[in-house]
Amino acid sequence: MKKIFASIIAISLFAACSKDFLERSPVDEQTETSFYQTPDQALQALVAVYNQLNIGDYDNIHLVSELASDNCFGGGGTSDLVWKQWDRFQEASNMNLGVWQKYYTGIYRANVLLSKIDGVNWGADSTMKNTYIAEARFLRAYFYFDLARFFGNVPLATKPLTVSEYNMPQATPADVYKQIAEDLKYAAEKLPAVAYQGIPTSNYGRVTKWAAQALIGRVFLYYTGYYNQNDLAGVVTKAQAITYLENIINAGGYGLVDSFPRLWQASAASFVGEDNKETIWSIKFTHKGLGNWDQHNGNRMQVDIGIRSQVLNPYYKGWGAGTVNSKLWNAYDGADTRRNASIISIEDENLTAYAIGDQSQYTGYFWKKYMPLNDGNADSKGGNFQIDNYFDDVIIRYADVLLMAAELNLDGDLGKAQGYYNQVRDRAFLNTTSRKTLTATNGKSLIMEERRLEFALEGLRYWDLLRQGMSVAKAAIDNSSSDAQFNVSFRTETQGLFKIPEQEINLSSGVYRQNPGWAN
Repeated sequence: MKKIFASIIAISLFAACSKDFLERSPVDEQTETSFYQTPDQALQALVAVYNQLNIGDYDNIHLVSELASDNCFGGGGTSDLVWKQWDRFQEASNMNLGVWQKYYTGIYRANVLLSKIDGVNWGADSTMKNTYIAEARFLRAYFYFDLARFFGNVPLATKPLTVSEYNMPQATPADVYKQIAEDLKYAAEKLPAVAYQGIPTSNYGRVTKWAAQALIGRVFLYYTGYYNQNDLAGVVTKAQAITYLENIINAGGYGLVDSFPRLWQASAASFVGEDNKETIWSIKFTHKGLGNWDQHNGNRMQVDIGIRSQVLNPYYKGWGAGTVNSKLWNAYDGADTRRNASIISIEDENLTAYAIGDQSQYTGYFWKKYMPLNDGNADSKGGNFQIDNYFDDVIIRYADVLLMAAELNLDGDLGKAQGYYNQVRDRAFLNTTSRKTLTATNGKSLIMEERRLEFALEGLRYWDLLRQGMSVAKAAIDNSSSDAQFNVSFRTETQGLFKIPEQEINLSSGVYRQNPGWAN
């Protein structure tokens, strides 16, 4: 972290790597001391915070958490080790360094903007200023939430650090989550209540009041579950979390897309499109880096999970990471439209030209969500298939809001919980006869299973397992096979936390402490 906080933001970093409002031209070589003076400069600084969302290659937290869950194996080629190490909870030198640096760079940029924003000449209207503060605080909270889930005890900085503060100790999870909750509450209160239908298309990808409220629900459920607490670090009560989620349901203008497969690009002509009424917030990507490895315009996770080294129409090539566990495929009812929309079955789709080659941990199943497609592939657009895939990463869907609200209402309004749950399940089966009845005893398990099926391969499963406790996580993740390459044993001594990179521990002069179950 020392390297990150010691650096000065050059405005050349403010080159856009996303779509619409993020597509801005770079500004030449100014430093923060001479830059934060006009609203346009403040916007460029805000874009720099957003741009950090696009960073991530083989170590994207979406992918890593799926590998760590029971949904996937490590996969990749026979010589690709790191994905298997995440899958098997094995150690490697400086693993997770990219994750640590990505998020602390984003936090630093947010902190610099927030520390400078009062010096901007806003004129008589403070509305824009309050909006930018709210967006920056949301993004800081989002970065810290991923860090806290991933590493547990992390340093907490809410301002640019001085040299004497570089080696600040790790904060307690309660302190980190308190800051996350306060930032999200600020964003939820200050961002305007513009319903989905009124959001300008040029603002797609920017955070909204609804995104802040939804993330409060997600953070509340994770923190109270994982740490066995009654509220979110003394900042958000259960009743308040329900109110936030139900405000989205009642006033946000969002809804479920009529058919689950239409949510995903693999549905081809039936695809409803990005930024649809179910997308509460997504990270935007574009192919416009056009092969420039110094840009981070593209969704680099997509090549990781692509079918390894071959084009099987309609799918394009990739590296074969995250081969899907057959247990996930088999968990679906045959009439559930989510199965074939979420997972590629080589056999069921009659992809007879498939060749295993050096694919490791081949199961016969690959991701369909986020799979690169042959039609409109990055190479055909003048880019590079390794770095210029461009499907947005959907972070929060309306279906998640419904199931979070259902879960939180289980012990207070079972009828309301049932109604929210039914909406998701009815859409999945395209009927009302496949419903299951929630009760005080089975409601939580039914909702968690529904979340497994609804959000498969969307980066939620691992965290859903952890918040139910280590015994639940281990029972789900452990895998025993006659083929040793598929053997996985979840190490409960880690408490589900990942290894802090030893480089960061060394740079802290021993101030940071490694997580349990991991060597320094």
